[in-house]
Amino acid sequence: MLDSLKQTGKKLGHEIGRAWDDLSDGWREMLGRGNDALTHFVRGRDETPAKNPALAIFPRWSLLAGEVEETDKEIVVRLELPGMEKEDCQITVDGNILYVSGEKHVERASHESTYHVMERAYGSFQRTIALPRNVFADQAKASYRNGVMTIRLPKANGEKSRFIPVS
Repeated sequence: MLDSLKQTGKKLGHEIGRAWDDLSDGWREMLGRGNDALTHFVRGRDETPAKNPALAIFPRWSLLAGEVEETDKEIVVRLELPGMEKEDCQITVDGNILYVSGEKHVERASHESTYHVMERAYGSFQRTIALPRNVFADQAKASYRNGVMTIRLPKANGEKSRFIPVS
């Protein structure tokens, strides 16, 4: 009986250790890959918990996942903006920095309900993305479809990178 209990304890310890390793790997990957995607949302003056107590439970941080792709001619940035309208977003390019800002509005059908899970953040935000090359900002185009903002930025120097020998 005692041996059976010891074996169960070892097995349980092993399973807990494995679960902890999986959780740690997930957090490391999220922080490594998504560190820039973690975005702070700021509530407006009319959206304070004092004026609307329900807002106290809403998170202030959320992930706005994105990707930056480079082709021979352009930089393509895709940014996930679920629950937003294209009219709520502004895009600015300054040198090789892309700024995407906007506001995500609270959509609550009833104030007579109780939330059991709350993972979505609301309010205004700004996401800063360093571009790998300078771009022609005046020729940039943006589209929004299915919650994904796609920004196409023609490269200022259409050449691929080139090797420069040292003499």
